[in-house]
Amino acid sequence: MYCSGCGRTLQTGVTVCPQCGRAAAPAFPPVPVVPGLEYQLARYAGTVRVLGILWFVYAGISLFFGFIGMAFLRSFFSGRFGPWMHGSEIPTWIFPAAIHFAWLLLSMRVVLCVVAGWGLLERTQWGRIVAIVAAILNLIHPILGTALGIATLVILLSSRNSMLYEEL
Repeated sequence: MYCSGCGRTLQTGVTVCPQCGRAAAPAFPPVPVVPGLEYQLARYAGTVRVLGILWFVYAGISLFFGFIGMAFLRSFFSGRFGPWMHGSEIPTWIFPAAIHFAWLLLSMRVVLCVVAGWGLLERTQWGRIVAIVAAILNLIHPILGTALGIATLVILLSSRNSMLYEEL
């Protein structure tokens, strides 16, 4: 430690310079201690882990109900149900195209949910961003998608939680 007035080397624990009488400043300012930071980090890490697992569960549920919905659509559009089963003129290429488009949307949603869950479990910065995007896109899905989207946005977007995520 050195005197800020005359530059003389001071011994540790000396509060006043013996040469010029100036008060000695500490070499480094004390690091502020955040009470319970380890506890907050551990609790937030557990919350992010649960959120990642919930994204995997939501992807599985979406895939399961997607298969059921696609089976229903296939039989509905095959002519067993609906007004066109009695000879109505509907172009035959529309229904297979609609089913393929629905499969594409379902696949993209499931992949996005799995990537978001994996990124959150790995605690990567891109995982946080993907989870936020997935949350925004899933806000329109009734009940489960909306609840998971809101929970994800609350857990990942506040400034305190953003700092805690970077500490993880």
